[in-house]
Amino acid sequence: MTDSPLTLAQPEDAHTRAEWEAATAAVLRKTRRLGDNDLDGAVWDKLTRTTLDGIGITPLGLPGGPATAVRPTRQGAWDIRSLVSGPDAKPANEAALVDLDGGVTSLWLAADGDTDMAATLAGVLLDLAPVVLDAPSATTTVAEAFLALPGAKHPDSNLGIDPLGVMLRDIPLAVDEAVAELQTLARKAGQHDIRAIVVDATAAHDLGASDAQELGWSIAAGVAYLRWLTDHGLSVEDAARQIEFRYAATDEQFPTIAKLRAARVLWARVLEVSGVEEPVAQRQHAVTSRPMLSKYDPYVNMLRGTVAAFAAGVGGADAVTVLPFDSANGRPDGFGRRIARNVNHLLIDESHVAAVADPAGGAYAVEQLTADLAAAGWAEFQQLESEWEGGHDFDPFRARIAAVVEKREADIARRKRPLTGVSEFPNLAETLPEREADPLNDRVRRYGASFEALRDGPAAEPVFLATLGTIAQHTARATFVSNLFAAGGIAVDVAGATGGVEELRAAYQGQKVVCLAGTDVAYAEWGADAAAALREAGATRVVIAGKATDYSDDSAAMGVDALAFLNRTREALA
Repeated sequence: MTDSPLTLAQPEDAHTRAEWEAATAAVLRKTRRLGDNDLDGAVWDKLTRTTLDGIGITPLGLPGGPATAVRPTRQGAWDIRSLVSGPDAKPANEAALVDLDGGVTSLWLAADGDTDMAATLAGVLLDLAPVVLDAPSATTTVAEAFLALPGAKHPDSNLGIDPLGVMLRDIPLAVDEAVAELQTLARKAGQHDIRAIVVDATAAHDLGASDAQELGWSIAAGVAYLRWLTDHGLSVEDAARQIEFRYAATDEQFPTIAKLRAARVLWARVLEVSGVEEPVAQRQHAVTSRPMLSKYDPYVNMLRGTVAAFAAGVGGADAVTVLPFDSANGRPDGFGRRIARNVNHLLIDESHVAAVADPAGGAYAVEQLTADLAAAGWAEFQQLESEWEGGHDFDPFRARIAAVVEKREADIARRKRPLTGVSEFPNLAETLPEREADPLNDRVRRYGASFEALRDGPAAEPVFLATLGTIAQHTARATFVSNLFAAGGIAVDVAGATGGVEELRAAYQGQKVVCLAGTDVAYAEWGADAAAALREAGATRVVIAGKATDYSDDSAAMGVDALAFLNRTREALA
């Protein structure tokens, strides 16, 4: 699409940018997102969504934009990797074997110093199924136990060393000790022809980092490991071959696709300026985001995981882990694990997402987003490099993450970033799946945590929903405010259809808080009288669904700070 017609197979199919703007503007005017006097060109601003990094995701890209991606080296299907964890070797081993029988092609093993590696991996053909270790509190102990197992020489296996990620997660570790451990284990990994290092960018993501911050952290950590290994005598090429990168994939599919593409661009640039002549591809492991998972209405997580896995595959990840839908509730059960691995099979075998290398390549909007994210990620990397000149001080980086968390929380509180089943369309009557507590959730800040905290302790009593008029007249606002209350663990008693103050008062059962829900006309005609009558009958707080009035104590309308409103209401109910 350009300012002049494109040359296409059929002349009648040639259209200009101005024609697209006019057609799009016509649709937006029908939905009242654009005024009659607004210029057609305003559609770009209306349809552009801004990320937490301030990057615009445009509805379309324009020809002639940047071509940025370093193409994936993966040929065909990606590696389906399942996460195996647990203090007891027998159930962990059973889960691993079931996953492998179900089509998983590698294992990501979360372990600690008490893990019995031989029992946990019993029956696993280590020469066929790669194993990537994750043992932040006992890296050397677990790595040496793994290396002692017969056949532990698959080239895609990895000892999972990531001392900077461990320190970012606030797990005690001295830098000098970390450098020595990394160099020693890297040498042993080289002797077994496997990888040694995982740059786990989810350490930043789980704290609430933005996409650019996650990218910047991964490149800064990767560069630090290159330095530590080359100081130990390895070439840059050999050091780069020891490293795998792990990124979070979220249900925001286009930023996820662009993030993985941008990561390859940035790492290729690092190796280029480091003097690497033969390209060493960045090996990427994408894992569906743990912060995006909800504890309430967890079955929605199946949809989130599917979109995230699709984005990871399209983005070119070499390995993809779909976390089970019930991960936020604790250790997943067999059904959750089965659904998780089958998401990958669906995308690969039935949807053929892996049939094309870099399917997003050449899409103008994706190319632009990739370039913008790469620039923002490089800026974050340079900032971290500057901060680490005198030592690895993580406090400034954590402060920048905290600023992003605050911004995200504000958007979620105002429901600009809706969370289905949590901040939107909650079900107070649902029964949550019971799962054993999972320590892997301990250092994760879930996006819906503030709303979930309210749901964890339901309000002591319901709100009386004083519906004014017929069902047809009050249903829109009644539905809106009922969902809002439910998001904070507050039930409602609904008056139903009412024709006047006396009918409304007759339905009232003495609740402390009442909420009027009706049309603006009804409010004007008898809203004040209804509020006065309910106060006289015992109500101590009157809320109105819609704009504030002089006879209400609080109001709930689109754009309200939902968390603040819900906390005020719960205080009144208490």
